[in-house]
Amino acid sequence: MKRYILILGLFTATLIYTTSCQKSAFDDFYRDPSKVTEATVERQFTGMIYSYRQLIMPEYRNLFVTLRPTIFRYLHITGWENEENQLLPGGAAIEDRWTRYYEGLAQYRELETIYNNSVAVEQEEKRIFFLAAKVLFYDQTQQIVDLHGDIPWSKAGMLSTNNSDYLSSYPAYDHGEDIYNVMLDDLKAIGAELKTITVSQSMQDRFKTQDLINNGDVALWEKYCNSLRVRMLMRISESPEFAARATQELTEIIGNPASYPLIMTNEENAQLDVFSIDDNSIHTKNIEGAFEAEGWFANLASKRMVDHMVENEDPRLPFIFEPGAEADGAYIGLDQSLTTPVQSGLARGGTISIFNRSTFSRNQYFPGVLFSATETNLLLSEYYQKNGNAAAAKSAFGNGVAASVDLYRLIRSKSANNVVPAPAAPTQAQINTYLTNLDWDGTSNKIGLIATQKWIHFGVIQTTQSWAEIRRYDYPTFDFRVQNSDIQKIAPVKWNLPPSEATYNTENYNTVRDQDNVNTKLFWDVN
Repeated sequence: MKRYILILGLFTATLIYTTSCQKSAFDDFYRDPSKVTEATVERQFTGMIYSYRQLIMPEYRNLFVTLRPTIFRYLHITGWENEENQLLPGGAAIEDRWTRYYEGLAQYRELETIYNNSVAVEQEEKRIFFLAAKVLFYDQTQQIVDLHGDIPWSKAGMLSTNNSDYLSSYPAYDHGEDIYNVMLDDLKAIGAELKTITVSQSMQDRFKTQDLINNGDVALWEKYCNSLRVRMLMRISESPEFAARATQELTEIIGNPASYPLIMTNEENAQLDVFSIDDNSIHTKNIEGAFEAEGWFANLASKRMVDHMVENEDPRLPFIFEPGAEADGAYIGLDQSLTTPVQSGLARGGTISIFNRSTFSRNQYFPGVLFSATETNLLLSEYYQKNGNAAAAKSAFGNGVAASVDLYRLIRSKSANNVVPAPAAPTQAQINTYLTNLDWDGTSNKIGLIATQKWIHFGVIQTTQSWAEIRRYDYPTFDFRVQNSDIQKIAPVKWNLPPSEATYNTENYNTVRDQDNVNTKLFWDVN
């Protein structure tokens, strides 16, 4: 059994089957899933969402074990005390996130199996669950590809399909490029189908109950699907292999908003909300330990981010950070160019700003954001800028910034904790001042402005998206203090594969061993 578990969750046999309930009664929904034995498409759909919650919500293990010692540092999202080999991603961080992804993949494969084995009339009736599940699965798949490159995929999670034959279930690797192609083809078809799909009233009621992301709103799933396509197409747009496809499809989507609606307002965001903070529900009450674990100083603000926000009068500043207890109200980030002893003194001295506790670490209702209006608008701004539509680029940029300011206000408003009093809602005048200070018209590096806004907006909420975009842009850039003895002296451009792959999936791993290097760029990373 131990050997079985270590195969990265690819062959997970114990799947979470769930019963139907309202989102507000989610604790009852998952009170004892091990006792629920009937597997259906709709219950498996919710089970997949529940499994992927660990990568969607701000969750302790993902924040503390995976992101804190890796991407938070690579992007100066947080401040930290410099240490030896701090740019070398650790096996535990990589293994943990890899396992979480494949646990969700196993859930998706079981849904796929149940759906494909259903009679034709049931498949038609429950089609909406299958389409929505694919959109979420492809979102999570893009993230894991963007972290590692080639991964086991099309043959992964097949233990149940292969009648528990372990020897035939070790999965081969798929090329990242091939996975992108498959997903883009499928998302295009899914978006078209979501536009015209007919869902019976009884099935619509079930979908509303089981859908924890868009509350059964088919139109929002269509927008999520189309927005995901835009994200993926923009990510590969500079790759020679995909440039022509990206140009053609982006022109079609962005030029026809009626045919391809996108997520344009925060009310349309694809996100997983918290409705109960009971232990068996989806919640974020364990993130306090991720930020405030004694002695770890995991909630320190970075100088790079704080300085930008202070200098430009960013309205999000008091929502994201709070001044140190001994800073007399000043916002000060930890300087990564300092020596470790100096940093340690500052970290313990109370002058360094920390992440706002009422917004983040003690906000038990912090949502899991999958796709936001800010991301859409900043992608559109980049597209318009690169295609010579200066006015549309500026407008989309301003809309993206405004949506981000409002999203952080909304997230803070969900919190029941007031250890830090809620800041006043930002005014339009404050947003305008910030945009003026950013000086869109006066700067020649408008793509740099877009990249910087993505860096701030994604922050600790969508960190893997931030790392992917900054690798694509090569902006903002960050400096690190390294030692002669450090094995890795520059920030990685991708993650290693987890150590267990070489141990337990050896034959297939050997086909990609030469690419398993943190300094080997992904296929879309051409800058």
